[in-house]
Amino acid sequence: MDYTTNFIESALYEFRRYKTLGDKTFLQLSETDIHWTYHTGDNSIALIVKHMVGNMLSRWTNFRTEDGEKSWRNRETEFKDPYPTKAKMQKAWKEGWACLFAALESINADNFDTPIRIRGEAHTTMEAVNRQLAHYANHVGQIVLMGKMIKGKDWISLSIPKGGSEAFNQQKFSR
Repeated sequence: MDYTTNFIESALYEFRRYKTLGDKTFLQLSETDIHWTYHTGDNSIALIVKHMVGNMLSRWTNFRTEDGEKSWRNRETEFKDPYPTKAKMQKAWKEGWACLFAALESINADNFDTPIRIRGEAHTTMEAVNRQLAHYANHVGQIVLMGKMIKGKDWISLSIPKGGSEAFNQQKFSR
């Protein structure tokens, strides 16, 4: 396997993993939960998702030929008027991720070295992908933490639960 293919497959795996963490968090939340904030003025899950979707559509639409900060994007509006329903939020979430996945799946050895511009700054493919992977991982972490705070003792762990490491390792290594 060549380096380009390996990098893109690895990035796709990680992006899918983070999308799944968000999906599994949303399954545990109600319509009311997606609008919860810790303090007045904080971002709710619905606003974080709105920001992520705006970023994904801006960064990954025509990413080879246009700057990743599109003229049609208004970042400030991403933090106002959250999605009114969980269904609308999840629909937009899927659209944002679909845009990202289609863009990444279009990368190959022939175009891997084409610069990607974000806010006028040239990035290598690796730099642009890593930049967005870190950005989205940060926001998914916020979503998961907020979900855990909202659900409290009813939260269903998305990873190895506390006290479960030994059992997990035994099961994993017994294969």
